[in-house]
Amino acid sequence: MAKLVVFGMGDIGRLAHYYFARDSEHEVVAFTADIEYVKESTFQGLPVVAFEKVKQVYPPSDFKMFIALSYASMNQVRADKYFRTKEMGYELVSYVSSRCTFLTDTPVGDNCFILEDNTIQPFVRIGNNVTLWSGNHIGHDSIIEDHCFLASQIVVSGRVRIGAYCFVGVNVTLRNAITIAPRTLLGAGAIIMKDTIEGGVYIPNRTEIFPKKSSEIKL
Repeated sequence: MAKLVVFGMGDIGRLAHYYFARDSEHEVVAFTADIEYVKESTFQGLPVVAFEKVKQVYPPSDFKMFIALSYASMNQVRADKYFRTKEMGYELVSYVSSRCTFLTDTPVGDNCFILEDNTIQPFVRIGNNVTLWSGNHIGHDSIIEDHCFLASQIVVSGRVRIGAYCFVGVNVTLRNAITIAPRTLLGAGAIIMKDTIEGGVYIPNRTEIFPKKSSEIKL
């Protein structure tokens, strides 16, 4: 069982602790964050150490790390910590839920967070530092490049390529054999039928309020 330090004490850090503790070979032994965010000495009942001191307290020769951060700044914040911890000599581990249907023979990259009820079909390739929240379909022969965040209930059809640093919101649908360019932001519910442009933002029309009250509608 590898001893693991988790970077991040928000919701994702708390969830990472939950999943690693119950469904992995790793033991979370401590948390870390930048010193300005360290307000308490413990989190989830475990020690907290400032990131600036983590190497002295939990050296990379004896401990591994997981970066539990969100999609802030199109995943750039998480990527910056990913690169910094690797420069410090840490091995970054991934979590793949045992309740995920994982059919590709290609292992995921490092620092991935793949939650329950994902269906990952044969010949899929997933890069480094990728988050797949619960309940997604990743179609055969698709590629998800580094530093992406996919929310929940997303349909990625076959032979789709998602470029680096993309954010894909809940209930997005991607048709087959298209390319999502790097740093694309796909808002919740978007239906994408062709290639995107790099840095593009794609937001579907929002549901509008109906002029009548619910009590006036006959069901």
